[in-house]
Amino acid sequence: MRLSALLIIAFTFFFAAGASLVAANFSVTLIEESSEIGVRNVLDDKAMPWAEVEADGLKVTLSGTAPNEVMRFNALTAAGSVVDAARIIDQMEVVAQAAIAAPKFSAEILRNDSGVSIIGLIPTTTDRDAANARFNALVGPENVADLLESANYPSPDGWEDAFAFAISAIEKLPRAKISASAGRVSITAISDSPEAKARLETLLTRSAPPGLNVTLDIAAPRPVITPFTLRFQIRDGTGGFDACSADTDKASLRILNAAKAAGATEPLRCTVGLGVPSPRWAEAVDKAIAALAKIGGGSVTFADADISLVAAEGTDQALFDRVVGELETSLPDVFVLDSRLPKEVDPNAGPPEFVATLSPEGQVQLRGRLSDDALRNLADSYAKASFGSKNVYTAARVVENLPADWPTRVLSALDALSKLSNGTVIVTPDNVSVSGNTGNPDAGSQIATLLAGKLGEGQDYDIAVVYQEKLDPVLGLPTPEECESQIGDIVAAGKINFEPGSATIDASALGTMDSIAELLKTCGDVALEIQGYTDSQGREEMNLALSQSRAESVLNELRARRVLTGSFIAKGFGEESPVAANDTEEGREANRRIEFKLIRPELSAQDNETGLENATETSDIDGSSEPTQEGN
Repeated sequence: MRLSALLIIAFTFFFAAGASLVAANFSVTLIEESSEIGVRNVLDDKAMPWAEVEADGLKVTLSGTAPNEVMRFNALTAAGSVVDAARIIDQMEVVAQAAIAAPKFSAEILRNDSGVSIIGLIPTTTDRDAANARFNALVGPENVADLLESANYPSPDGWEDAFAFAISAIEKLPRAKISASAGRVSITAISDSPEAKARLETLLTRSAPPGLNVTLDIAAPRPVITPFTLRFQIRDGTGGFDACSADTDKASLRILNAAKAAGATEPLRCTVGLGVPSPRWAEAVDKAIAALAKIGGGSVTFADADISLVAAEGTDQALFDRVVGELETSLPDVFVLDSRLPKEVDPNAGPPEFVATLSPEGQVQLRGRLSDDALRNLADSYAKASFGSKNVYTAARVVENLPADWPTRVLSALDALSKLSNGTVIVTPDNVSVSGNTGNPDAGSQIATLLAGKLGEGQDYDIAVVYQEKLDPVLGLPTPEECESQIGDIVAAGKINFEPGSATIDASALGTMDSIAELLKTCGDVALEIQGYTDSQGREEMNLALSQSRAESVLNELRARRVLTGSFIAKGFGEESPVAANDTEEGREANRRIEFKLIRPELSAQDNETGLENATETSDIDGSSEPTQEGN
């Protein structure tokens, strides 16, 4: 009886324990399911289907890949609104974000009389210290303002060349702003004169690295004219300027209208510059030219405020006196008039004279009369220094009783002769005559200014200088279009052939390359695209690569002949644009060709990136051939 009671008690205890275990397990399962369902529902409501939920007891694990870090955080917040945040285990990942794009690197360099300033963003790989060292050497450390920032990104293609060229350019330009970015440099500057502008443009264009896009905007201020010179003469009823200076465009127009009224013929040109002695310059010139027209012939010369009026021989004395008197009373106060009516001389008297001639071949002959041996040696040395020691022949003789200013007149005449391409100067006691041809449109003005300054007030001189475009060192060059046409003629006469299936130029075409190189050396800065073409035999991509290699080989051959190729690019077109049918050997031979085409502004804008890439690639080409199929 006692044993039965103990069994009952034991059974009851075990039954209660089992029931408790079952109840606890049921409770845990209920909590897991409710937590998982609740979190899943709230994530679905928040439009986060990417998040996975798994409950394990009291723990709730979130997994999946969030679109970004913000969405991951929002998922944790949403789950925390259902269960205690301490129960949440975050195993979510985030989609890898694209690498942050590199910044646009650029630099602005400013230089003026105060020094150099540089501002912008450059890669950390750029040698900033070396750049500052060059600026310090240029203007002194105290005058350099370095406002550059740097970023730790690789240098983009073309950046280092652009930055180095910008520094090199600022060293040549005392007043400039230069903007540099990858593959591009823009230069805005001020030069001292139109001549200096032309020199700078040529220098900068030729020194630019291949493939660098350089934009130049160089202004030439008005020149300073010293002395401020004007010379107008009337011969046989026809007027013309030897030199014309004005202080404003309005003054220039007034002077030119006065010249036309006095019988001057087109073309007329008046240089607008600085250094005018009086704001009433145009008024004084207008009155003086009108007075000369009333006299009927002669010349009037202005050297600053000094006016010299020389009437033509044979002018009526009464007319001369009346006109000169009217002019003297009407001139502005600052101007001083010196007038002269030359006496008629016997044309057979043969006054003493000195003559120097310059031939088109550059040979100079000195003859006539000189005052002493010292002047003869001086004139000979001066001429040799100006024209070359092998080009001067002196046959002048020494005589006495020449004017005291004869040495000045002779040397001034030789100086004037050096401004011409060919011509003659004649020196007499009363006149210096300069005549000849020149390729400088300002030569007449320069000679007039020179003689007015050296001969002094009241001295007479004649200038008959003819400007010829063919002698102009700039205009005498062929135009880019003419160069393109002439290269086409050379290629048509002697085709540029290559070894079969190769980019190596055939020996028979080297003479053609020589002719093209010689022509290009006379063409100045011309932008050309060297185009390579093949026939249609073989695979298209292989033909394209072969045409590119052949165009680059031609470019390298020109470089080897010391042609400046900074503005050239090489581009292969493969089978494109056939000039003949590819179903005959003659047609295929015609299609295998090299063409030279001008890069015109409208084309260079749209093809700029391609051109720069090609030009950069050609710098590493050594002319080696690339294997391809025969026949191309």
